[in-house]
Amino acid sequence: MQNLETVTSALLALSLVAGAIGVSRYQRLDLERDITVAVVRSFVQLAAIGYAINFIFGLESLGYVVLLLGVMVAFASWTSASRGEGVPGAFSISLTAIGVAAIITLGVLLALEIVPPTARYLIPLGGMVIGNSMNTASLVLGRIRDDIEAHGLDIEAALALGATSRQAVSPILKTSLQSAMTPLIDSTKTTGIIFLPGAMAGMIIGGADPLEAVRLQIVVLYMLLGSVSMAAILAGLLSYRSFFTSRHQLHLLKKPTRRDKSSFEG
Repeated sequence: MQNLETVTSALLALSLVAGAIGVSRYQRLDLERDITVAVVRSFVQLAAIGYAINFIFGLESLGYVVLLLGVMVAFASWTSASRGEGVPGAFSISLTAIGVAAIITLGVLLALEIVPPTARYLIPLGGMVIGNSMNTASLVLGRIRDDIEAHGLDIEAALALGATSRQAVSPILKTSLQSAMTPLIDSTKTTGIIFLPGAMAGMIIGGADPLEAVRLQIVVLYMLLGSVSMAAILAGLLSYRSFFTSRHQLHLLKKPTRRDKSSFEG
């Protein structure tokens, strides 16, 4: 009976998606296919990860938790690299940024005993860290690529006048990091006033004590702010360097064959 109610609720919620598709078609935004693919993919992926997590909960093995998180990092890195197509070594940059952010963040949470070393905590928190780090890395890579492509002559002029590669792209790097970090910073500032984040709302809907939900949400907010900052800085430093030789010469840009139209979800 409960499963039937869950399916019914999901189908009813699809009416909102149908409305979005209708608006897109009416306004000729050409987003119908993207919305449909997103809905189908999210359903399949959530169902698959639900069974996987249920299986891992039954095993009670940290080894399988680490394996699942590793797969999530790899897939997130591949997705981020596709967003940053045209950046030399985009996958390795994304893998480093997302992987280091996840390892340090979860490591600190475990070392300080903020969360217990169990799958019930590590998998959802790890997913939040990896997902938000992926979005940030994607934004940084794409912005740096576009800005270096647009201001290549200015960069080469600065290099010709004796500037280092870091000095030549400093304004671009600063703007990229600010653009990537601003959505999360703004959402953190307005948490509890404008909206209730997902973790807190989910716990309250599930019947948990609101104060306990607040405590967990504070941990999540600070965890995400720290991990996203690390991912953004690493992605920025590694990606801009990939455009230069060891002698601070700008590489000829390899223009991407495909540009993603996806945007960041704050």
